[in-house]
Amino acid sequence: MKLRNLTLPDRPAVFAPMAGLSDGACRHLMADHGAAWTVSEMASAKAITFGDKKSLTLLRDAHPHGLYAVQLFGAEPETLAAAIGIIREKGIAFDLLDLNMGCPAPKITSGGAGSKLLLDPALCGRMVAAARQALGQDIPLTVKMRIGWDEDHRTGVEVARQCEANGADLIAVHGRTREQMYVPPIDAGAIGEIRAAVSVPVLANGDITTAAGAAQLLEQTGCAGVMIGRGALGDPWLFERVNAVLAGDPEPEPPTLNRRMMAMRAQIYEMCEEKGEWAAMPQARSQAMHYMKGLKGAASLRRYCSMLEHFPDVDRLIDAVYRLQE
Repeated sequence: MKLRNLTLPDRPAVFAPMAGLSDGACRHLMADHGAAWTVSEMASAKAITFGDKKSLTLLRDAHPHGLYAVQLFGAEPETLAAAIGIIREKGIAFDLLDLNMGCPAPKITSGGAGSKLLLDPALCGRMVAAARQALGQDIPLTVKMRIGWDEDHRTGVEVARQCEANGADLIAVHGRTREQMYVPPIDAGAIGEIRAAVSVPVLANGDITTAAGAAQLLEQTGCAGVMIGRGALGDPWLFERVNAVLAGDPEPEPPTLNRRMMAMRAQIYEMCEEKGEWAAMPQARSQAMHYMKGLKGAASLRRYCSMLEHFPDVDRLIDAVYRLQE
């Protein structure tokens, strides 16, 4: 796959952006296990133009592992263009830029951004046009969207066409409306309709937890690849399995318990190094819980995760995991 100045894997598996979850430590882990590229947590274009340092911190990755995209949200084309200019002036390095048109959180949609943009396909086109002009012609521009706002406003096809016409190079589609949030199961048919409506590559997103599930979704939709989010939390090896199956190779064996625990420990250690223990450990609790999936005593272990306060607590958690698996 070729996106402007980048040559990317065919049938890529990409790590999705997730607010509060896809920080540097998490992205690095996914990239090291085969994610074709990773995407930052979303940052507000308006906040960046107001000089908000926290928003810039969300985008800055001094040592990215593999290809790296930054994601912005907003509802004003001029503000978006200005924010992109600031990011480049500040020297924040990135390989792709992604526009968020899919976040369903009320605090985002109340300002007209995220999935609220889906109610105005023409505005979506103007947002993409502004970003393309600010980026120039070399850097790939991608869009993350949903299939629509609600059942009465399934605007995905029209939005995708506007995005393509105004300079988007790739579109990732989450197979639910904003009204559906994260249930029921995704609508693969709706993703397929959007894929068929445009000529740029489309990634299918939502409910991917196994390599077989990824392969089935590609068969159902005809998409160029998949974008994986929550399914890879606590299981970065999912990218290795998906890549193998999509390449026609045998699926790798699941990781040993020791590999799982060491990956968790390394991820939380990097979080503490990056943010400081005080800021990192509350966020590490939810990350640690994902590593407990399928273990004996998982319910009690998740309660232990919720009480992590200092990094040495991680080693005590790992000791508890080993004891309960004996």
